[in-house]
Amino acid sequence: VQLVESGGGSVQAGMSPTLSCVASGFADSNYCLGWFRQAPGKEREGVASIIFGSGQTFYADSVKGRFTVAQDSAKNTLSLRMNSLKPEDTGMYYCAADPVVVTPGWICGRKPWDSYKYRGQGTQVTVSS
Repeated sequence: VQLVESGGGSVQAGMSPTLSCVASGFADSNYCLGWFRQAPGKEREGVASIIFGSGQTFYADSVKGRFTVAQDSAKNTLSLRMNSLKPEDTGMYYCAADPVVVTPGWICGRKPWDSYKYRGQGTQVTVSS
């Protein structure tokens, strides 16, 4: 199983890039896929997550209404559309996957980074004002 993120870079505030994470090797459904980020000098935080299969999504308050997490089962891809970026969105963005059936579903929205079995290497997003 391998997770590979892409789509990061340096952008201006207000722009709307999309991050992608190719997650190969999964066949079952109802497990968590998540996006995390870590800003310099800060702890890693959960940004968004989705239950693969049902498509139920969860968002951190700081990105709710601006970011959209989605899955493409055919392409084994997890995406994060980031609208109206702000300088405080700057950080290393990571995707993660845990191939364990999650129940009840709300657990996916609170699943910490360390509990994910598979984690990507990250892609840097730098937002300038």
